[in-house]
Amino acid sequence: MTHDRHDREAVGRGGPAPHVAALLLAAGGGRRLGGRPKALLTHRGRPLVEHAVAVLRAAGCSRIHVVLGAEAATVRARAELPGCVLVDNPRWADGMGSSLRAGLESLAGTGAEAALVSLVDQPGIGPEAVARVLAAYEPAGAGKALVAAAYGGERGHPVLFGAEHWAGIAATATGDRGARAYLKAHAEEITLVECGDVARPYDIDTEADLTHLE
Repeated sequence: MTHDRHDREAVGRGGPAPHVAALLLAAGGGRRLGGRPKALLTHRGRPLVEHAVAVLRAAGCSRIHVVLGAEAATVRARAELPGCVLVDNPRWADGMGSSLRAGLESLAGTGAEAALVSLVDQPGIGPEAVARVLAAYEPAGAGKALVAAAYGGERGHPVLFGAEHWAGIAATATGDRGARAYLKAHAEEITLVECGDVARPYDIDTEADLTHLE
């Protein structure tokens, strides 16, 4: 894990949600894309991971941790990610759960009260949706420490977890399930924020999905 001085300075300046850290999961190897890492797919002339970080910044996230896995060294060399904390997940091939755990571990001791989790392969989700999820968050004790974007009433990304939930999420994040099992078990505690009017939650998983990229 590499900590960046500029990231710490950005956090110090505060912002709409200075105690919320964004956690971008960008470790996937693109198995159904012929082994092309999703972070390096080209979108608007640059690596997709750059676009995802720009969305988080535009939404007001000043502290961003990016979890890398497949071809991490190449991603570091090609993508311009100033001000981000880059987290290497050597077990990325185990699935998204391992990247979520690595990301949450990287937040330990940072003072973050919550983590907003987004996925690198969802370019249809822009800053408007992220900002709505951030705005709905309230610290522990206020009853809104679990927040998720919804599309037509169905839970999607980004999702936000208060720090009191991190241990439980890490304990159940296996394979490609990510936080799914934990969120299902705590469904009644989740604040859903409808974002279907401002975002499209498609994934870039297959060759056919590449038509969504510009």
